[in-house]
Amino acid sequence: MTSVPVTPVSTLAAVLWIAAVSLPALVVLALLVAPVRRRRPLVTVAPIAVAPAGLLALLGPSAGSVDVPWLLLGTSLTVTPLGRPLLLLAVVLYAGALAAVAAGGPDRRHLLTGFLLVAFVGNAGVFVAADTVTFYLSFALMSVAAFGCVVHTRSESARRAGRVYLALTMLSELAVLCGLVLVVNAGGREVVDAPAAVAASEHRPAILALLLIGFGIKAGTVPLHVWLPLAHPAAPPPASAVLSGAMVKAGLFGWLTFLPLGEVALPGWGTTLVVLALVGAFAALPLGVLHADPKVPLAYSTISQMGFLAVLVGIALTQPELADVCALAAVVYAVHHGVAKGGLFLGVSVWQRHGAGRARPLVLAVLAVLALAVAGAPFGSGSVAKYAAKEAVAPASLGGVELVDLLPWVGTVSTLLLARAGWVLLRGRTGPARRVDVSLVSWCLLTVAGTVATWALADRWSDVVTVPGLDLVTLWDATWPILIGLVIAAVVGILAEREFLPPRLAHPDGSLIPAGDLAVPEERIAGRAARALVTVGAGRSAAVGARLVDAVGPLRRSTVVDDAERGLSRWAISGAAVVTVAALAVLLVVIA
Repeated sequence: MTSVPVTPVSTLAAVLWIAAVSLPALVVLALLVAPVRRRRPLVTVAPIAVAPAGLLALLGPSAGSVDVPWLLLGTSLTVTPLGRPLLLLAVVLYAGALAAVAAGGPDRRHLLTGFLLVAFVGNAGVFVAADTVTFYLSFALMSVAAFGCVVHTRSESARRAGRVYLALTMLSELAVLCGLVLVVNAGGREVVDAPAAVAASEHRPAILALLLIGFGIKAGTVPLHVWLPLAHPAAPPPASAVLSGAMVKAGLFGWLTFLPLGEVALPGWGTTLVVLALVGAFAALPLGVLHADPKVPLAYSTISQMGFLAVLVGIALTQPELADVCALAAVVYAVHHGVAKGGLFLGVSVWQRHGAGRARPLVLAVLAVLALAVAGAPFGSGSVAKYAAKEAVAPASLGGVELVDLLPWVGTVSTLLLARAGWVLLRGRTGPARRVDVSLVSWCLLTVAGTVATWALADRWSDVVTVPGLDLVTLWDATWPILIGLVIAAVVGILAEREFLPPRLAHPDGSLIPAGDLAVPEERIAGRAARALVTVGAGRSAAVGARLVDAVGPLRRSTVVDDAERGLSRWAISGAAVVTVAALAVLLVVIA
């Protein structure tokens, strides 16, 4: 991976850097202290708070770099070629989500707005962090704030989704923290130095395992994906949009940032990731189509698409010479998927508001455009993203099968999942007819922006990724996976209507394979383990504690911990800043 030179920051850029953090924080503070009657205007103007970060993304390298030694544990921020498109993606998605909340979101809109703004600061911080500490703190802040979005409705399903999300988030945070401590110990204090430091570290296997697991949970990699199909249906549609569109990309970006891509060939690790990614990409189909909530197939579609992205990371691990093109192709694909899938989740709430009014044809048309984009139809953002991915993996194969021949079938999987989601959505109930409002307008603009941004990113922001041509061969390559999916969906629909299928398959309601799939047996195992632990006597607990103390003894004397401790002790700590950020998150959780 190539490094990015550090450039000084201009006065305009300095103002934007300050505003990018302070504006969301000020709005959150105002929402906390404002009386009830003053909260609505704050919710209305909340989308403006993310605008400075968007301007930084547009400035790109001209935004320079910022070093603030006294903030948190010493903060360094910069806009990199890989982080820039994802920062712009986060701005667009969070602005759209905040606008949807302001236009008529769920109850307690001020709380959801606050959680979204805190999550945005963390999400954007992940994409612009230039040092490992800032990256981790941003990652953790985003993850904690997302919990408030998941449990916002306070329903039983939301509480269960919140429990599963919180458990996996704790595992993710622990794995990422341990992995990044080892990265820093190896010399990766600055993000730009991390890949080489990991490649040269004597603890490379441990670092790789920890980072693949920690970031894999956030990216929804099988078998660590179980929080996604639970959290998305439980969360309000605006929150689902940023969960699927922006937050899961933080896991991908963590891989691209800290894994030794381009430094050393790791065929074992890379092949393992590719296999797991392909399992997720294709297993999402039977797991997702058997549900009656449109957001569940959409969630499993995200798992499938993130599997597609993880394949690119696995290839980059296996073949270092392909690292740069795979990383850029992954970012292009992430931007496309983020905007299109975020638009589909927002479209659920837009359909519920405008599906019965004069705007119904427009809503149907935009939903169709977004669905075709996710599937990779010609002329859409998906065709650009999948063409870039195809070019990146062209030299790669798995077990004698060319990946360039295998990955297009992911488009068929996406088509079937989206067809199921669309069928359920169209047959569901809509609210009373409403006039055109800001949520509808912003949603339509989001769709246009996603297509334009993906083409511009591939054509102008990158000198490695190429855009697809308009020849018949290229157009057919993008079309046939969708046609196969539509034919299969039509055949299954006819068989179901004529009652040639068992009732649970013809009219699935989620009882055959519950949302969360593996989470169900995992919860049972965890419950049994908890009950077994309760029955263990105090003597057994004391004996186990003594063994743990004995086991920790050699670890305390190891040079790894000593070196990491000395490195951490050199970081300047700003207690006031840490307390302020933590207090915002805690206050939001308490009042929720």
